[in-house]
Amino acid sequence: MNPFKSLVSAAILFAAPFAFALDIAPYSASALAQLQKANQAVAVHFHASWCPTCLAQEKVLQKWKGDASVPGTVLVADYDTEKDLKKQMAVRTQSTLVVFKGNVEKARLAGNTDAATLRAALQAAQ
Repeated sequence: MNPFKSLVSAAILFAAPFAFALDIAPYSASALAQLQKANQAVAVHFHASWCPTCLAQEKVLQKWKGDASVPGTVLVADYDTEKDLKKQMAVRTQSTLVVFKGNVEKARLAGNTDAATLRAALQAAQ
């Protein structure tokens, strides 16, 4: 296991009860499970480095990092390598954002780069 991912996961778990602003971190199954177990707002962004739509979404999301009006955590999953996760979440295309409040899916977007629409999807988990 990548020690950086372990450190990031530990930081997410420690900070989760105190998270008041958007956080963005690499996806890990343990981070997702623990955030869901804590009934936190969490989104999984299926991102591909070669995807211009993903990069546009990333730019919008990065602007909100630390913004208290968009609370929760966005976990960035590699679209090309997270094949089991894609199957589990029924994701068929890169640039998909799946938003949860705990274990309940609250919103899903694919291919959308509109800031207002992305914000609304994230805020659906509040």
